Amino acid sequence: MPIPRNKEQEQEVLNWIFAVLGEKVPSGQYEDILKDGIWLCKLANKLAPGSVKKIQERGTNFQLMENIQRFQAAVKKYGVPEEEIFQTADLFERRNIPQVTLSLYALGRITQKHPEFTGPTLGPKMADKNERTFTEEQLRAHEGELNLQMGFNKGASQAGHGGFSNTRHM
Repeated sequence: MPIPRNKEQEQEVLNWIFAVLGEKVPSGQYEDILKDGIWLCKLANKLAPGSVKKIQERGTNFQLMENIQRFQAAVKKYGVPEEEIFQTADLFERRNIPQVTLSLYALGRITQKHPEFTGPTLGPKMADKNERTFTEEQLRAHEGELNLQMGFNKGASQAGHGGFSNTRHM
């Protein structure tokens, strides 16, 4: 089941792209503005100058799809993990617009790892190095371990045991 679209996030993404480009947000639907990949390529070049060598301003569907592929290659090189980059059809054929939004949020997040980029940010500020982030799996596994330990200690006296005060609280 596809993720539902979030109009606020889509607007935030558009505002960010055009703030970075120093342009006014064009009127029209989110997916229509981004569909031909032209703005995405311009965005990639703004973040990493020269990362997209050729932008097709007009042409056949095939040529416009190449814009999207050039953008995908550029942001992958820029540091967006491959699994977070949308597929061409997600945007061009509107198969999965929410995935496009997630990819652009990922790109916005990665700009924070590039000290040379001083433009506007998108989404939450990235955590500093020392903050620990755990995946759902890690948290669940840890919960399982705690439950196991508690199970083994059932009959044991808890006197003098300070609870879990040594564990890190999130």
